[in-house]
Amino acid sequence: MVLTTTNSIEGFKILEYKGIVTGVSVNTRKASFSFKMDKYYASVEATMNDAKEEAFQRLKDNANKLQANAVVGIKLDLETNPNLAMTMVSVTGTAVHVVPSK
Repeated sequence: MVLTTTNSIEGFKILEYKGIVTGVSVNTRKASFSFKMDKYYASVEATMNDAKEEAFQRLKDNANKLQANAVVGIKLDLETNPNLAMTMVSVTGTAVHVVPSK
């Protein structure tokens, strides 16, 4: 499946717009009582990457349900709540069916 932030895909023609799809992931970090900031930053990075990957997988799953083979115009929203050690990633785009233009 082609995923892009642009509104078109070079070399492809959009035949049908299937609808807007979203993927959301909410992850919480395990509490760490270490004062080493490099470990904390690595934990935050891993949590954000996991949440992003999960959100994109959900986006693709939702696009597949609409029988789309691409998602265009993807926007990514990231929110964190340090008090809850929570990271939320939301990705939204337009599910489409594309074919090679030639």
